[in-house]
Amino acid sequence: MTHPTASLNYSERQAGSLRTGDLLLLPDATRTAEIQRVDVDDDDFGSPALIRATLTGGGVLRIAAGSVVLVQDHSDDSPDPAPGQASEADAGSSPDGPAAGHAGDAAGAPGPDNGPELQLVRPAAAADSAAAPAVVVPPAPVVPPAVSGPSEADLALIPAAEGTPESVVEAAAGAHPDAQGVQLLCDRLAKGINTKSGSCLKDLSDLAHELFVVLQDADNALAVADLLNVLPFDGNRGRWASVQSSLALASYICRQRGEADRAAVYEKFLRAPDSMETDPFKARINAKVRQRSLNEPNLYDKEIFRAIDNSNADAEREWRLLRLEALLFLRAHGGSQTIDGPELERRIGNELESVRG
Repeated sequence: MTHPTASLNYSERQAGSLRTGDLLLLPDATRTAEIQRVDVDDDDFGSPALIRATLTGGGVLRIAAGSVVLVQDHSDDSPDPAPGQASEADAGSSPDGPAAGHAGDAAGAPGPDNGPELQLVRPAAAADSAAAPAVVVPPAPVVPPAVSGPSEADLALIPAAEGTPESVVEAAAGAHPDAQGVQLLCDRLAKGINTKSGSCLKDLSDLAHELFVVLQDADNALAVADLLNVLPFDGNRGRWASVQSSLALASYICRQRGEADRAAVYEKFLRAPDSMETDPFKARINAKVRQRSLNEPNLYDKEIFRAIDNSNADAEREWRLLRLEALLFLRAHGGSQTIDGPELERRIGNELESVRG
């Protein structure tokens, strides 16, 4: 499993590009170990956070996804040590070390030059001018995601709100004075709409869904949803979840009304964060994770069946609303490799009928 590092060539590698069979320089900078398997752990936002390299012979090395490590070059034609030079087994001695007759005097004393010491990170001040250390390139700094705002051409397809955001909410409340769910949400929002507040954005998204799904009021639902739809993605996934849900709903409503261009704008906004990752490796990993989530969506089948078995109509309805939201999100993405557009339309229609019934 382990090999001395003397006389070996190493190259730098980003942790995310490690693969099975690589000989990785261990943290003690004196031994290498062969990688048997590489696993990637994502953070809560789906981005690679930790690389776990399982080593041949046992043990797991944990490496931050953005770290740079040293990997032995794949070459089996390294020259044998010349006569008079130290072999790999004699790594403790040096060609310029003391003569054999003085070996006892030199026991435990370092030679004048034992060659360059390989390190994961070698400070420039510690570089030995007599040696040729490997050039260490620090990892690129983490760049926060840029704010993605809608263009003027896109905004032109979305009607501007009439009055203030609060007046839009009040109009929706006035249109349904007997709808308790709408009135409760509107009472909270009437105190003031703060688009920096995650709870406020969630109330707006819930209000838009309540208006369309339960009351079948597409006009007011779109008006409320558009208060969220024009917000840019600022890197906060918690707030973006409400905007994303609103965009998916607005896209479906416009498709049903034959407003394909307006629906396409909503779908463009919804997918904007997917292309904001600047690191190529992270972008590829994110794309794979995203596609897997689209191909294997959580449609809450077990929860719905359990509620049906328990004759719990309220719980069944809540789970079906979550399933409907997941299906609308898939529909805004144009379907997936496992569920196409026509099938999504059929399933969405079934869920709407079940909830409204």
